[in-house]
Amino acid sequence: MEDKRNIQIVEWEHLDKKKFYVFSVAMTMMICVSVCPFTLICTRLQVQKDKSLYNGTFDAFIKILQADGVTGLYWGFLVNTFTLISGQCYVTTYELTCKFVADYSKSNTVKSLVAGGSASLVAQSITVTINVVSQHLMLQRKGEKMGHFQVLGDLDGQRIIAFGQTKDIIRQILRTDGLRGFY
Repeated sequence: MEDKRNIQIVEWEHLDKKKFYVFSVAMTMMICVSVCPFTLICTRLQVQKDKSLYNGTFDAFIKILQADGVTGLYWGFLVNTFTLISGQCYVTTYELTCKFVADYSKSNTVKSLVAGGSASLVAQSITVTINVVSQHLMLQRKGEKMGHFQVLGDLDGQRIIAFGQTKDIIRQILRTDGLRGFY
C-alpha cells in the first residue's frame, strides 16, 4: 500500500521566530492559568498529614476559596510563569544543537539524541528550580504553616507582595539546603 500524502516538513529556518515565540508564550500562559488551581490543590493534598486539612479535591477547592478567595488558588503562579522561558529555551537549544551536530554527523538518530539531551538539560535546569520555589509558595496559607518554610514579613496581617515572598523562600532554601535545595 502506497502512502500518497505529501507532508511538508517545516524546519527551524522556515519559522517566523517572532510569531513562534509570541504564540508559544501566549499558549503556554493560557495553559498555566487554567492548570494552576489544580496544581495548587494537588500540591497541598500531597503534603497534608492524613486528612488534616482537606477531605479531598472538592473540599480543598471550597476551603481555599473560603479562606483566600480566588487569588488563593493562584499562590505561586507569578513565579511559575517563569517556566515559560524553559519551553523557549528547549526549542532553541534543540534546534541550534541539531545544526551544530549536523556538521559532525549526518545521522538523524545522533542529532536527535544529542539535541534532545542538551535541550532537556537546559529546560529542566530552569523548570525544576522554578517549580521548587513555586511549590513552597503554594504551601503558604494565612496564619498556618504547611511546608518546610514560612513566608516571613507579614505586615499587619497583610501578605507582602509576591516577589517579596519569593525572596523569603529562596533565602530559606539556600540557607537550609544550599543550591542542592533547588534540585
